[in-house]
Amino acid sequence: MRRISCRDVRVLHATSPALVLGSSQLESDLDSEAVADAGLEIVRRQSGGGAVIVGPGEVVWVDLVIPTGDPLWDSDIGRAAWWVGEAWAGALEALNVGPRQVWKQAMRTSSWSGRVCFAGVGPGEVLVGDRKVVGVSQRRTREAVLFQTAALLKWDPVALLGFFRPGPMAPAAAVADLAGAARGLGVERADALVDALIDSLP
Repeated sequence: MRRISCRDVRVLHATSPALVLGSSQLESDLDSEAVADAGLEIVRRQSGGGAVIVGPGEVVWVDLVIPTGDPLWDSDIGRAAWWVGEAWAGALEALNVGPRQVWKQAMRTSSWSGRVCFAGVGPGEVLVGDRKVVGVSQRRTREAVLFQTAALLKWDPVALLGFFRPGPMAPAAAVADLAGAARGLGVERADALVDALIDSLP
């Protein structure tokens, strides 16, 4: 991470589709042939978490950088992301999306959360009803913390599962397990989500 002395907001636009892995995720979990057949590039982000499909119409991707010493900076890794979730919740409220919940408890895992970003829920992430709509991961240095956030525009667990090697769970059970984990906010809301988030930031 380059040296940061002030807050920074980066709205990122993927020009081509990719399957983005968390920093410590095993690429051996993937069916690389299926990923290639789908026209996806496999890339790795610097922050943690599971895989997410990034590309036009898939997610709204916004990075938030907070330098050490900023009033928003918090040494508690879990609590540090709460304000991020509140900002996203404010954006959803402005677009009349709800009911919203910012997760402020310990990580809630599932059988897929180690591999799929939206299959578990961590501090600062946002749910609508009981389904995750905004994922948050972070990378920390002595100088700053980088929050990488993704608001899900569409959710297709069947397609996503096809990019992983078969696991112990039967395919139908795996789809059922993931189907209720997340939901998309709608491709048509992409630009409005960015504008509403920027307006909601402290």
